[in-house]
Amino acid sequence: MPAAAEAGGMDVPTMDVPTQAVWTGWIMFGLVSLPVQLFPATRRHGVDLHEVHATDGARIRHRRVCQAERREVDRPEIAKGYETPDGRTVVLREEDLEALPLLSKHVIEVLGFVPVDGLDPLLFSRGYYAAPHGQSGQRPYALLVAALARAERAAVAKVTLQSRERLAALWPRRDTLVVQTLLWPEEVREPGGMGSTTPVTGQELELASLLMAQLPSIDLTALHDEYAMALEQLVAAKESGGQPMPPPEPEPTGDLMAALEESLRKAADQGRTSG
Repeated sequence: MPAAAEAGGMDVPTMDVPTQAVWTGWIMFGLVSLPVQLFPATRRHGVDLHEVHATDGARIRHRRVCQAERREVDRPEIAKGYETPDGRTVVLREEDLEALPLLSKHVIEVLGFVPVDGLDPLLFSRGYYAAPHGQSGQRPYALLVAALARAERAAVAKVTLQSRERLAALWPRRDTLVVQTLLWPEEVREPGGMGSTTPVTGQELELASLLMAQLPSIDLTALHDEYAMALEQLVAAKESGGQPMPPPEPEPTGDLMAALEESLRKAADQGRTSG
């Protein structure tokens, strides 16, 4: 977990959190329980595209068709199904899933704690903000946030969301509790030798380290989605009957040392210009 996400970290822009909770229940740590609601902490952005018929631009409609009866079915007629090894289908209705005896459907039970940097970022799935639900949850909520901030640890728990039980990590972000759902460890693939075992020289490593030291720190809020911008330009160009200019293609690095030295020179020039 980035240190900036902890209470007392760097300033973070205020987000417009949705007013509709996606989960309502309890957080339990030890014998302390507090009612909470979860709200999505992230949002989509970019240009929305729709499926259309290429010849006339008409929207495409996907229908839900029963393969046995060859007819379109309404949403209330649709259930979940599990196919057995011998090919039979076990139908599971919503009431069957609601009856599952899982504590994590309504309770986020803290199972233990890990250092804030002890979670593999590959495990991160989706972030939520937990808000105290009702007056009775205010004090224990504030206590949990303060205790996690002081200990610089994340709480590990389980929660059921969208018909799946998930691992979750809880940590403070300012005075708010973040609930970050995690993948199960077995869902993360090992790289399996995809990397390179080619040896590098000490001089190459020294130049690369110098380059990293000279390059500026990045303010993520200053970065923009260039794909979305290019897509908007493409739409505008197509509307006017033209085509946007293609981006330049990067060339493979031939002389690694020469490329590092030139990168260092440019980084130094930029530093002098900005200074």
